Amino acid sequence: MTKLFFARRVMVALLLLVLASALQADGRSDASAFSAAEAKLRQLAPSASTIAISETPVPGLLQAQIENEIVYISSDGKYLVQGALLDIDARVNLTDQARAGLRRTLFDGVENPREIVFSPEGEPDYSLVVFTDIDCGYCRKLHNEIDDYTAAGIEVRYMAFPRAGIGSPSYEKYVSVWCAEDQQAALTLAKNGSEPEPLQCDNPVLEQYEIGQQAGVTGTPAIITADGTLIPGYMPAQALRARLDALQAASSLQP
Repeated sequence: MTKLFFARRVMVALLLLVLASALQADGRSDASAFSAAEAKLRQLAPSASTIAISETPVPGLLQAQIENEIVYISSDGKYLVQGALLDIDARVNLTDQARAGLRRTLFDGVENPREIVFSPEGEPDYSLVVFTDIDCGYCRKLHNEIDDYTAAGIEVRYMAFPRAGIGSPSYEKYVSVWCAEDQQAALTLAKNGSEPEPLQCDNPVLEQYEIGQQAGVTGTPAIITADGTLIPGYMPAQALRARLDALQAASSLQP
């Protein structure tokens, strides 16, 4: 984490604290505060299909979920804050926690994800969704080391995220991979630069791409853990295993 990035986060945290102090005297009931905040946000985002208001640990500050984004709004609806809300004592990013919860809910609602799965022998220690692009360099690097991930007890469940969009060559390649008789072999060949045999069939590529967008994926590879944490980019197997172990240990300490 760079000094500039940390300084920006501290500034956001201080702004939130100052804002909360100014609002502690607000005597509104939760219901009226929630209604006022939602009404104000409806003015700013009239086309939003979902706006959900909830409390935060900071007095006078509410969390607002607008579609799949998390922002903060004062209980009187006057102030809007975009940024990370950090619990300094616990060293927890509350905004990341909220986003993880949204992803968890999103994936829980997917009845048939239709992933291409690479599993270790026996029960995996961790099962991850990995959004991937056939032509992405680091996606290929990750897949070339798939045996290292499975040896580390990690199950990789691939979902499609063709970065060039719907109908692009990468999109069509993933469709061909999905429609192949041996999806794992076809994916491996495509990741090694071979052109898959052009095939068409009922496939989940569009659905998975849209799920990735809703989950906040902007690049590939994008790794989603079972609790909804997003780990962007490539990590070697042992480093990823260490990261997963640390996340699990931190989670066990949460009340």
